[in-house]
Amino acid sequence: METIPPTLRCLGECHTSELFTDDGAETVTSVEQKKVERSIQEVISVYQQIHSLPQPTLLREQHYQYLKKGLRHLSDAYECLDASRPWLCYWILHSLELLEEPVPSTIASDVCQFLARCQSPTGGFAGGPGQHAHLAPTYAAVNALCILGSEEAYSVINREKLLDFLLSVKQPDGSFVMHVGGEVDVRSAYCAASVASLTNILTAKLFEDTPTWILRCQNWEGGLGGVPGLEAHGGYTFCGTATMVILGKEHMLDLKTLMRWVASKQMRFEGGFQGRCNKLVDGCYSFWQAGLLPLLHRAFYREGDTTLSMERWMFEQQALQEYILLCCQNPAGGLLDKPGKSRDFYHTCYCLSGLSVAQHFGNMDSHNELIVGRPENRLAPTHPVYNICPENVARALRYFHQLPVLVPDQAHNQAPTAGSS
Repeated sequence: METIPPTLRCLGECHTSELFTDDGAETVTSVEQKKVERSIQEVISVYQQIHSLPQPTLLREQHYQYLKKGLRHLSDAYECLDASRPWLCYWILHSLELLEEPVPSTIASDVCQFLARCQSPTGGFAGGPGQHAHLAPTYAAVNALCILGSEEAYSVINREKLLDFLLSVKQPDGSFVMHVGGEVDVRSAYCAASVASLTNILTAKLFEDTPTWILRCQNWEGGLGGVPGLEAHGGYTFCGTATMVILGKEHMLDLKTLMRWVASKQMRFEGGFQGRCNKLVDGCYSFWQAGLLPLLHRAFYREGDTTLSMERWMFEQQALQEYILLCCQNPAGGLLDKPGKSRDFYHTCYCLSGLSVAQHFGNMDSHNELIVGRPENRLAPTHPVYNICPENVARALRYFHQLPVLVPDQAHNQAPTAGSS
């Protein structure tokens, strides 16, 4: 394992050469960009005044206390996420597994029982008890249960009904709607492919024409939009690419233009990633963008690319760690978008996930770890396709692959498409 302090790339005077230049054409975007850069300069300046030897620290205990409290008690501010309660379970549980903090068995059982109440009688999971099944909380619930990894957790998932639900939201062109009568976008294909592959209900029929539809989402920029014809976006690009990896079809994408696009989204001054062209840095893209690089590395390797590094991903791993550790931590626990923003469980999850990707390379050999700051900053690795820890992915796959693959019967094949009368 290699541990290094931040270099002059981030903390020194020479880094100012990477500041944004508007070429005399001021816009709303350029004004906001300069504000963000000033806020980051202030953070770095304060840090330099306090620390003669740069050793940024991951505030483990503070993050743990923030997450532990969130599993039991949420403030009124989270009332707006009543339809996203399985997401809160996943964000918190994944953050805890990255910090290698165990979940007490009583709390784990309570989470299982709660998610069981979120499972719809028609299959799939809803955002809360009594709500309609939706692919997004279905993904979150299945991931959360796989993180817990107990017999109780696995047995919550009704695979037969889950397959019914996935078939009900599958569209004739290969796409998926998020819920019956809902919107189509590439997130839904990823959520469907992720839960189907983890629970061993992935069939050729279920994902017929899906790779072709996703291919249409890749645009001239190189990244993927939410649907064909939209601008490239980090979250949608990750979802589309990860779906192609799950389906074994990533070679269909234009990998070189995709690589060029995602590499250009790491901000030269900040070190973090933006989600789209001319947007601001955001801590959550530490995973949505950086998590793409292991997928692309694997794809290029499978195609026989001999120029790949066997020690590093194809982005500046050190710079991303510096951004997260210096600019995205709330001193009281929890992580955030950028300086000046509030902490939340979403950004805590994806900042930590991105930090993990930036620390670990390839087969998780400790010789290929790059840890900025103290050795104690090391997080557990995360699986770049599912974004849960690899051992929990492996345990879930072993469990569900002992069960029979569910083949859609004639009734399933004749299920009405979502949105039909």
